[in-house]
Amino acid sequence: MSPLAPVLASLGADIARLTAQLGEPVDVAALEITDREGLLPLDPPTAVSPNRACHLIAAADGWIALNLARDEDRELIPAWLGGEIEGDVWAAITRLARDRACADLIDGAALLGLPAGRVGEVVCASLAAPALQLGAARSQPRRPLRVVDLSALWAGPMCGAVLAATGASVVKIESQGRPDPTRTATPVFFDRLNGRKAFLSLDFGVADGLARLRAEVAAADVLITSARPRAFAGLGLAPEAVFAANPSLVWVAITGYGWTGERASRVAFGDDAAAAGGLVGWTADGEPRFLGDALSDPVTGLAAAVGALQALLAGGGVLVDVAMARAAAGAASALGLVAAA
Repeated sequence: MSPLAPVLASLGADIARLTAQLGEPVDVAALEITDREGLLPLDPPTAVSPNRACHLIAAADGWIALNLARDEDRELIPAWLGGEIEGDVWAAITRLARDRACADLIDGAALLGLPAGRVGEVVCASLAAPALQLGAARSQPRRPLRVVDLSALWAGPMCGAVLAATGASVVKIESQGRPDPTRTATPVFFDRLNGRKAFLSLDFGVADGLARLRAEVAAADVLITSARPRAFAGLGLAPEAVFAANPSLVWVAITGYGWTGERASRVAFGDDAAAAGGLVGWTADGEPRFLGDALSDPVTGLAAAVGALQALLAGGGVLVDVAMARAAAGAASALGLVAAA
């Protein structure tokens, strides 16, 4: 059983209650989207994540989680640590990090776009995502709902899958240059997350592609994204422009550390975000250990769906600020997890 089971069950109950107000209640468990067990090779969780991409590393004054899920991230390690790396990259990181402060390591990673977080750096007692009022509410949600899903990987598509299960018309829009990697990495799971959606592939580098993208967003009731804020200005999708064209939109913005504030530019994936939110176990010697596979993804995806549904029922006009590390911290609080002394 997932260590997140009580949290996921609670969020699932919220989704069933909220979706009942829109029509038929959605049974999240029946969608089979909250774990990837059996769909890719996973090791038991230790100081290394089950997918082996993220490691918990001791620094001089605490612990960090570093995720090297992308090939290009490994190429940044010499610049991050200030020298050439010989031999095993993880052995070199472990050796060099132990004499450096967590803050210095995290700041350097943030500058390079490396997904890294200090274990337990984000503390939050709630799973609720804040909603930023940027537009104007409508009196009643439209039927059927029109949803544009610009997200990728797990958490965002999970939110879209919940909305699709309500009968919403969901279109998953992918960049021709950067399609969702889940398509090829875990095709069965991709189908579970996206099987009820329509698909649209656009070239964001040409005028016609951008015009179609903006038109789809302008006609949507819900927009789901999983990129950092700076990615949208170049697409003509800065929040002020989006809400000017579509005042009652519900924009579900999933990021690593939130839409606003000093952490907004940081990158995160499921395992490092879970660690940053304190969603880890601790050994008797005070060392952190992962508790499962990319745990911040399923809790974030369901929290995003709850936030989207609440915003829709309230009339929209908001950006729902869903941060993966904050959702993980809310789950850690709900589970009563505490950091080592």
